[in-house]
Amino acid sequence: RYGRGEAPRLARDMALPAIRFPNEVVIRVHAASLNPLDLSMRSGYGATALNMKRDPLKLNSADSEFPLTLGRDASGEVMECGLSVSYFKPGDKVWTAIPPWKQGTLSEFVVASGNEVSFKPKCLSHTEAASLPYVGLTAWSAINKVGGLNKENCAGKRVLILGASGGVGTFAIQLVKAWGAHVTAVCSNDASPLVKKLGADDVIDYRSGNLEEQLKALPLFDFILDNVGGSTEKWALDLLKKWSGATYVTLVTPFLVNMDRLGVADGMLRTGVTIGSKTVKHLCKGVHYRWAFFMPSGPYLDEIAELVESGKIHPVIDQVFSFSEVPEAFLKLEGGHARGKTVINVIDKQ
Repeated sequence: RYGRGEAPRLARDMALPAIRFPNEVVIRVHAASLNPLDLSMRSGYGATALNMKRDPLKLNSADSEFPLTLGRDASGEVMECGLSVSYFKPGDKVWTAIPPWKQGTLSEFVVASGNEVSFKPKCLSHTEAASLPYVGLTAWSAINKVGGLNKENCAGKRVLILGASGGVGTFAIQLVKAWGAHVTAVCSNDASPLVKKLGADDVIDYRSGNLEEQLKALPLFDFILDNVGGSTEKWALDLLKKWSGATYVTLVTPFLVNMDRLGVADGMLRTGVTIGSKTVKHLCKGVHYRWAFFMPSGPYLDEIAELVESGKIHPVIDQVFSFSEVPEAFLKLEGGHARGKTVINVIDKQ
């Protein structure tokens, strides 16, 4: 059941997941990682929208998502392939990020669509590799697909990252630095050595005085990635260069909350009105306002793997737990102030 204090429980009698579509693969999970999304889903966040995606025709009885397996990232090896899967074969070492409407990766085996899977970078262990797919694809979606930055147009751009020391933030710093941007990172003072090491040019401590005033003292920005949300949205867009194509992208959106609270139809309507009105309001002021979401994608993971292999992106791991310590790992994540990712070794010997 859903609940904020519900500790995940180990089930030994789960059926081996089966391939149901010809484009699917079964992966034996060597390592997985936790994301803030797992804490939210444990409390029931997004259940309305995710259940509609799981069972659009409402053929199953209520609560059919239980038992619910959390975890979005996995690194492991292919065990079995569907008939139409041609890129992979059993024994291939792969990594993947599973969309939230599917059963997750805190399990010995997981089923993924072939187009959600990519070959794991050879230079990383499974433990290291499991820390990157979900945050990497979330940052890639925000920066590249929604924000429009890429290796051709990013050089010399001024980029501000709010919430820079978490999983998405540490990846985003490395990605835009690899593309030649100037990065200003906002985090707490004790995380500043980490973000400087990752390549941030300026580091602002949000606890040392008024953050808004500190940032307004700097030159204007071309791009802002907001991992924090809340009140930052009220003033962050004033930090962008006007009428130059500058873009603010936030990963904190009310989309799933609206559907949980208002139902599918009213929730989608409210969401559409909100994003539409905010986009138009800020466009009139000369800046772009965007929402971004995690997008599962094997091809994007291929591009991320190239950056990892070339040494431009490194995994940032806060702590590693064994599979039996998953409840402790959730408690660690609940504490907040992450310095990179919390990883679970499903198979202890890497």
